[in-house]
Amino acid sequence: MNKEQPVILAYDAVSPLGVDLESAWQRAIQGGSGIGPLTRFPLRLGFPVQIAGQVEEIDEAAFSFLNLRDMAHWTSPVFRHALLVVHRALEKSRIEISGDIAPRVAITFSSAIGGLDAVLSADRLLMAENKLPHPFTNPNSCINMVGGKISIMTGATGPITATITACATGATSMIIGALFLQQGMADVVICGAVDFPLVEPIVAGFATMNGAYRPKKGSEESPAQASRPFSVHRRGFVVSEGAACVILATKSFARTHGLPWALEMAGWSMTADAYHFVAPNPETVHRCIQESILHADIQPEDIESVNAHGTSTKVGDKVEAEALRRVFGNAIPPLAANKSQIGHAMGASSAIETVLALEGMMRGEILPTLNYVPDPEIPLDVVSDKAFAVQQEFLLKNAFGFGGCNACIVFHRNS
Repeated sequence: MNKEQPVILAYDAVSPLGVDLESAWQRAIQGGSGIGPLTRFPLRLGFPVQIAGQVEEIDEAAFSFLNLRDMAHWTSPVFRHALLVVHRALEKSRIEISGDIAPRVAITFSSAIGGLDAVLSADRLLMAENKLPHPFTNPNSCINMVGGKISIMTGATGPITATITACATGATSMIIGALFLQQGMADVVICGAVDFPLVEPIVAGFATMNGAYRPKKGSEESPAQASRPFSVHRRGFVVSEGAACVILATKSFARTHGLPWALEMAGWSMTADAYHFVAPNPETVHRCIQESILHADIQPEDIESVNAHGTSTKVGDKVEAEALRRVFGNAIPPLAANKSQIGHAMGASSAIETVLALEGMMRGEILPTLNYVPDPEIPLDVVSDKAFAVQQEFLLKNAFGFGGCNACIVFHRNS
């Protein structure tokens, strides 16, 4: 067993802030928001959700690694965006997956929702015109097919799995990837997640379960003001979309191939709530945070910033804040909640937020949490209005998903 901490060789993301990571970061650091009017589908009269975090359309022809004839069959946007972030992250990592390396490259890249849009389109066509589904309809909807397409594109033939834990999927992907490395099952892992859930019944379903943001009657708030994690006037999450990839490797592989790194996965934990299908369990959320810090072999006071799950829901934000207070006492580190800028991209959210957090560690900055008005019931040191400059050796990332799936990771930057 390899007990060394996995190293992070590269990462990439697309989000409502931009399809290029550098431009997205610059927009984020300036306090920009990627949330705007929902235009992914025509809105019916009285449709309960009017805003979303949408990713800018990409021109597949601009990316030579995307075979246009092949991609014509893969209609769900999860495929082209997953392949895009993986391709760019591998380029940044300088890893060439040759025949001798391929069996030692694993894939844990996944999705919480997958290509349900393809099934919905086929169903509507069947009902309206009695046309049978396209042969690629079912493959588009298979969640594990995202990893399969990544394997085909990259040539990676190591272990492959789809780590589906709802909103914690991206973080879980990295934890399972780290376990593959430590168990000696791989030398490199392509981790990450993608979700494009702006599909009419899915968005409406989040509204009917009182999760998605709805404005107060008569209010005139702009879309950019809607997502407000930990704020006293929070009113639910803004549904969004995106993808992110993180390339993990063992230290020995990185050294052997002359690949530099500055970031490591220092510790992690996963817990199950065994409590409620959507409401979080304070005890197991607290334990997940605590165990990730213990696994990193550090003390709570060593954590210099927290990248929160922070969805903007009344109960979820309160439970997360209370768990942090139980771990850190009155010294909770500066906290950022990226969903205030990008909305909630479901399974991809923790992957995108991890990329933003890692970029912040490299640059010595914590992104702002927009629209924050302190809630007296959950006192926190929230970085609001503008970015905060601080060197971060250790950072805690929280991710909590429906069904009681909790995943927390401690990241370390080498000095």
